[in-house]
Amino acid sequence: MINKQRPKHLDLKSIKLPLPGIVSILHRISGLLMFLALPLLLLMLQCSLRSIETYTQLISALAHPLAKLALLGLFWAFMHHFCAGLRFLAIDLHRVRNLARARASSKVVLAASLLLTVLAGVKLW
Repeated sequence: MINKQRPKHLDLKSIKLPLPGIVSILHRISGLLMFLALPLLLLMLQCSLRSIETYTQLISALAHPLAKLALLGLFWAFMHHFCAGLRFLAIDLHRVRNLARARASSKVVLAASLLLTVLAGVKLW
């Protein structure tokens, strides 16, 4: 029997999380962000469909730079959640079989979600 000295507490600040772990945590954060934004998005949909007056008010409110930034953040959350979900599906289907592919797919997820968000930001602004 090996007597290992284990730490009595876990210092989360000293742990270096690997890239696949960061992608996994961002996947959860993006899902929570989209879930919390859902009532606001449904309210915006309702305002856009109610009448032409509420539609024009909504369009003028969304023209503000902070509103555009918030929508861009939500778009990033959607893109990251979608790309990471495809990555997790590929892992579940055994298309990603080793650690090197898992790390490479994490880099692809981050690059794709950021690139798609930048492209949407250029189109939005």
